[in-house]
Amino acid sequence: MKQLFNLAFIALLIFSVSSCNNKATETNLATDYTQFVDPMIGSDYHGHVFVGANVPFGAVQLGPNNPTQGWDWCSGYHFSDSLLIGFAHTHLSGTGIGDLGDILFMPLAGDFTPAITEENPYDWQAKYTHADEVVKPGYYSIDIKKYNVQVELTASDRVGFHKYNYKGEGNSKVLIDLKYGTGWDKIDTGEIKQVDKNSIEGFRFSVGWAKDQRVFFHTQFSKDITNIEIIRSDDKMGDLTAVIEFEGNGELMAKTALSPVSEANAKKNMNAEVDEEFGLWNFDGVYEIAKTKWNTELGKINIETTNKSDKTIFYTALYHTMIAPSLFNDSDGTYRGTDKEVYPNPGFDNYSVFSLWDTYRAAHPLFTLVQPNRVNDFVNSLLAAYDQQGTLPVWHLKGNETDCMVGYHSVPVIVDAYFKGFKGFDPEKAFAAMKASALIDVKGLDFIQTQGYIPADSQVESVAKALEYAIDDWCIAAMAKDLGKTDDYELFSKRAQYYKNYFDTNIKFMRGKLADGSWRTPFSPIHSQHQKDDFCEGNSWQYSWLVPQDAEGLIEIHGGEETFIAKLDSLFTIPSDQVEGASSDISGLIGQYAHGNEPSHHITYLYAYAGQQWKTAEKVREICNTMYTDQPDGICGNEDCGQMSAWYVLSSMGMYPVNPAAGAYVFGSPLFDKAEIGLPGGKHFTFVAKNNSKENLYIQSITLNGEAYTKSFITHKQIMEGGELVYSMGNTPNKEFGKAMENRPQSVVY
Repeated sequence: MKQLFNLAFIALLIFSVSSCNNKATETNLATDYTQFVDPMIGSDYHGHVFVGANVPFGAVQLGPNNPTQGWDWCSGYHFSDSLLIGFAHTHLSGTGIGDLGDILFMPLAGDFTPAITEENPYDWQAKYTHADEVVKPGYYSIDIKKYNVQVELTASDRVGFHKYNYKGEGNSKVLIDLKYGTGWDKIDTGEIKQVDKNSIEGFRFSVGWAKDQRVFFHTQFSKDITNIEIIRSDDKMGDLTAVIEFEGNGELMAKTALSPVSEANAKKNMNAEVDEEFGLWNFDGVYEIAKTKWNTELGKINIETTNKSDKTIFYTALYHTMIAPSLFNDSDGTYRGTDKEVYPNPGFDNYSVFSLWDTYRAAHPLFTLVQPNRVNDFVNSLLAAYDQQGTLPVWHLKGNETDCMVGYHSVPVIVDAYFKGFKGFDPEKAFAAMKASALIDVKGLDFIQTQGYIPADSQVESVAKALEYAIDDWCIAAMAKDLGKTDDYELFSKRAQYYKNYFDTNIKFMRGKLADGSWRTPFSPIHSQHQKDDFCEGNSWQYSWLVPQDAEGLIEIHGGEETFIAKLDSLFTIPSDQVEGASSDISGLIGQYAHGNEPSHHITYLYAYAGQQWKTAEKVREICNTMYTDQPDGICGNEDCGQMSAWYVLSSMGMYPVNPAAGAYVFGSPLFDKAEIGLPGGKHFTFVAKNNSKENLYIQSITLNGEAYTKSFITHKQIMEGGELVYSMGNTPNKEFGKAMENRPQSVVY
């Protein structure tokens, strides 16, 4: 009784503390937001989302693995599959490269012993159907008919909790596999060892996208171990696969705690998070805490709509924004740095899995609204990595720099936090880190510094690299100006304009320029060869708009608003042709606009900079209604650690941060009758859409706190002050709304 009471008390305590931080309304406290989440959305097509049990931003993502069959299995699971090989404790969500899948468990029938061969590496695999599965935030279950075992999974921050019900005859068995992960990396060395009558521990070191990943684990079972057999091992790689046996059938539970530091720390994590005093084997209690954490975070935005499908899409999208970044420290604060050294508690939570090329655009700006308690930790995690590797992270994965994608997009994340008033990091150190990362001689930056453009005959993806660098350099210049660093401001302001060096004014496209200053020929704006040409996962039609830091300048080099708008209109109407060899990331096409990949995400909002906000409204509504659904294939491209979903969360409320560090959100077309954001200090900001419907997609007028509001954007500062913004909607465009120059968004820091 004491155990049950204490678990209930902890759940209430977590709920109360988190709610106080969020200052949620009483209505929010009473709502079970998890009922509106369907984690299967995005598990089909190219969504690549994680399916399983976790808590917001937790280190553990405990869920099912299929045998990897190709690119669409990057998360370890794909909706089209029907073969289960077990349940791993770490997964990526929405990425275009696979990794992780560490420490895989699979319950087996007592009379089954795997016969593993190179031709049949998953001899224990079992068929399943989706009717056998239940998945919701913090919980996953499946009925494995082959072994007559019912499986339930839940998790805390650093602990995966398994509950197996063996319904057949004979003893219970659990297979533990360290070899394959999700099939994308290669084990370097591993160990599985028994440490007492009901516990094992070990480690898995692997080489893959994360070039030197180290994960340690400690597992405790609810029954004593009667036998442990290593059924696959290697002299160099160590223990790879084990089968552990327990007497009898019925219920068996297992808790596995992870650590980036040591087995001993993994055990400490288990004690800290699933403590014996509060119910050592209370699976339901741990799940209730996980559910409470999800409700607290999901409840930070409360929407009202009669469309149940849209509500499911919205809260599932919000859910998907909170799988990464993920904790990468132990309960005592220690963590392993990118230099593989172990660091003591730095005074903040250390995070990893930063998909920055994607998430700097909308996910991190969203975090400044709904995760203000984590923003400083995110920034400090980036700065800690800088201390250890000499540059800011590009794509940070489990204490590894992958150097994946282009740009140095820790920069806009830091600058956005700085201008939005986050004080929990050292701005001078942050500026030094940004400057150091921009002045190195890699990935074309040497050419940027010496001649102002990257020659297309010097390396691939030259245009994509340079356009992304210009965005980051604009951010550095803005912070330099605010810090009074005049020379740095002038240098990086100049570099932020280098995007113009790739714009051919004769044909009005961005294109590759050779070392002799001539344009690369032949040229086709739809041409795209993955990792072979001038663009990164895109073509010139998509990249010619990648100037979110200077939309006014982009309009100017097009020759003015009329030409700019005509060209922008044509982006959405020309044929959606693809060339052979183009990246699979070019998906979600409307004409040549590709919503399934991030460089396109701001484009629809550029109309507002040219005084035609009503066209932004049209395109945003079309994307919301066609590129996101409540089905397993309901995300039109890689989820990319929350970016695809963050676009929807912000756009469905009626706004989007075109310039990722300007502190402003451009209006689009609100999807919901009402959306309320809980803010620190007991404040709320509410968006109300009057006369809203499928047909009434155009903003006719706006009031802010009861006063007429004529601008086609709103600032972060205005939102954080709290209040109510009311959209009046109609079925025909009000072409005067946002048309006047003084009412248009501008590429400045507010």
